[in-house]
Amino acid sequence: MTTIAAYVPDLMDRSKVSAAAPGRVTFARTPAELLDAEADLVVVDLSRPGVLDVVPSLQGRRVIGFGSHVATDVLDAARAAGVAEVLPRSKFFGRIADLLA
Repeated sequence: MTTIAAYVPDLMDRSKVSAAAPGRVTFARTPAELLDAEADLVVVDLSRPGVLDVVPSLQGRRVIGFGSHVATDVLDAARAAGVAEVLPRSKFFGRIADLLA
C-alpha cells in the first residue's frame, strides 16, 4: 500500500486528498517537513511558497504537484525541479483517486 505525504494547506483541498486515500495520508505543516516524511508518494500544492525549494531533496520518491492552470511559470518550474507529475488543479482533483491509488 502506498504511503502518502502531502503539503496541502487549503482545508477544502486537504479534505479531498484525505477522502481519496483514507488513512494513508500524512499532512506536513511546512514544505520542509516533507523531507523527513516516510512516504512513497509526495503530493504538493505548487502555489505555496517554499514547495519548489524542497523538491530536489525528495529524490527517491514520486512527487505529484498541482497548481493553477494559468500559472504556467510555476508549473514549468515544478517540472524543472523534478516533480514527476505536474497537473492543473482541476485535472489533479478530477483524477485524484487514480493518482493516489
